[in-house]
Amino acid sequence: MSAHPVSRLDNVVHQRVRLGILTVLEEAGRAEFTYLRDALGLTDGNLSRNLTVLGRAGYVAIEKGRDGRRPRTWVSATDAGRAALGAELRALRELLDGIETDD
Repeated sequence: MSAHPVSRLDNVVHQRVRLGILTVLEEAGRAEFTYLRDALGLTDGNLSRNLTVLGRAGYVAIEKGRDGRRPRTWVSATDAGRAALGAELRALRELLDGIETDD
């Protein structure tokens, strides 16, 4: 008997904000910090804390630079981050398939 799909949910990815970050990055490829903040309705501090968790897990890469005189921070998902998001989505689909019924 295989383990229940919930056992395959990644605690780092599954949290709402981090799932949102990885999803936006999957769609955009690379996003500026302020874009992520605004798109997800977060404060700078909340986004920073969640990016730190994702970075420590190796799921995002953070690049700091300048655009003219303005400092910029760009974020992108790593291969490991894209794989973790894919695995999370597969586990969620399996969970949904297990509880949905035909009407």
